Amino acid sequence: MMNRVSKVFQPALIVPKNATIKHREVTSKSQRLMLEQGLLRQAGNGTFHLLPVLQRAVQKAIDLIDRHMQSVDAQRLTLPSLTPAELWRQSGRLSESDPPTELLQTKDRHGKVQILGPTHEESITALMAAIAPVSYRQFPLRLYQISTKFRDEMKPRFGLMRAKEFLMKDMYTFDVDPHRCRETYEAVNAAYDRLFSEIGIPFVKVAGDSGTMGGSLSHEYHFPSEVGEDELLQCGQCGVRTNSEQLHKICAQCDRCGAEEVTTNASTSSFERQRGIEVGHAFILEDRYTKPLGASCLQPNGKPAPLQMGCYGIGVTRLIAASLEVLSSEKDLRWPLALAPYRVCIVTPKAGSKEESLVGPWVERLYNQLHTTVPGCQGDVIVDDRNQMTIGKRVLDARRMGYPLIVVVGAKAANPAGSELFELHNLLAGTEQDLSYTDLVATVRDILSTRHSQPAASDVKVQLKN
Repeated sequence: MMNRVSKVFQPALIVPKNATIKHREVTSKSQRLMLEQGLLRQAGNGTFHLLPVLQRAVQKAIDLIDRHMQSVDAQRLTLPSLTPAELWRQSGRLSESDPPTELLQTKDRHGKVQILGPTHEESITALMAAIAPVSYRQFPLRLYQISTKFRDEMKPRFGLMRAKEFLMKDMYTFDVDPHRCRETYEAVNAAYDRLFSEIGIPFVKVAGDSGTMGGSLSHEYHFPSEVGEDELLQCGQCGVRTNSEQLHKICAQCDRCGAEEVTTNASTSSFERQRGIEVGHAFILEDRYTKPLGASCLQPNGKPAPLQMGCYGIGVTRLIAASLEVLSSEKDLRWPLALAPYRVCIVTPKAGSKEESLVGPWVERLYNQLHTTVPGCQGDVIVDDRNQMTIGKRVLDARRMGYPLIVVVGAKAANPAGSELFELHNLLAGTEQDLSYTDLVATVRDILSTRHSQPAASDVKVQLKN
C-alpha cells in the first residue's frame, strides 16, 4: 500500500504572527520546528506525545542502535521501570535523609517505595546477584535495553533534549577482571564511533565526569551546538578534549601534559572552548555496584570475586532532537539520512491540471520501482497526494519537513515519450536537477548507496587513558 501524506496523522501547530504564548517552553529550534510540523505535541511539563512521523525516526534510531550493539555481541532485554528503593540504598545512591532530587519515587499499597528508573545499574546488578556466582566461562556478558526513563527535572527545557520522560538505550557489561572490562570498554567505544559516524553529524568525544555513577573511566559523545548545556574544552598543549567538569583532573589524565600547571583563569587559559549536546556516555564502573549488591563470578581458581562492570548509554529521543538542532535552519527541518522518517517524497500534479491525467501513471511506476528495487527506499517513500494544493506549496512543505530527496512529477513529465523530465530536489547536497526517468532512479540509488558506504568521519577522539 502506498504511503500518502494525506493519510498521515500530523497535526501542525499554527501559531499566529506576533502571538504571545504564556509560559512558553519552546527554547530550541528543534522543538519549535517539530511542534510546527506536527511531529510532536506537549503533554505536560517535560512530557511529550511523539506523533507518527517522529515515531518513524525513533524506530530508525532503535534499528541503528540494535545493529551496532549486535556487532559487539550485546543481547537485548527489558528491565522493569520500577526498581525497589532498597536496592538504591544498598548501592549507596539513595539516602533516606538526603534523597537525590532528580529521582521520581512512588509508594505501592503496601508502603513499599519504588524508583521510576532514570537508569538501571541497581536493577541489572540485582539480576546478576540473584544467579551468582556464575562461572567465568559465561563472560563477557553484554546486556542492553531501549526503554522509557524518568527524571524529575526542575526546569525541563529544549524539548526532547531535557525532558522528564525520555527514551534511552542503556547497556550494562560484566567481565571477570579489570583487564577484560577495559577490553569491553574499548570495543563498545569503537562501536559508538561507528554508530555516530553512520549518522553523519560531526561529533566530539571527550573525557567525562563519572558523577554519581561512580567508576574509574568515562567518556562522553557530543554534537557541537550553541544550545548544548555542556562546555567542552580542548587543551592547546596536548590536544586532549574534556568536559569542563573534568578540568581539575585533566593533567592527571593526560600523559602529554606532564607537570604543566592548568589554570581556569580566562586570561591565561590554554583551552579552546565549545558547547555540546551530550548524546552518549560510556563508563567503567568496576565493582561499584557488583560488590555491595553481591554480583560475583567463580574465577578459574574456584573462588568467587565481584564482577567488573561497565555502563553505556545513548539518549534515543535526545539523539533525534540534537540531530535536528544541529542540521536544521530556523525555518526548515533537516534530517541525517539515517534517521529521516521518509527518504523520498514524490509530489503529484495538482487536481484539474492538464498534466494530471498524463503523468498520473508515472507516480505509481516511480513509487513501486523505488520501493522495490532501490536499496534504502523500501518503506521510505511517501507520496504527497494533497492535489488540491499547488505543486509549489507542497514542495515548500516537503522542504520544511526536510525529506532528503523530493521528486516532482509535474508538467515536464508530460512531454512526449522518451523526453519526460522529473525534478529532483536533493536537500542533502542542496541541489536541484531535471532528470529523465532512468537517470532519476539511478541518481537516487547512487545518493543512498554513497551515503551508506561512506559515513561521515567523526571528530578527533580522546585517547583512552587512565
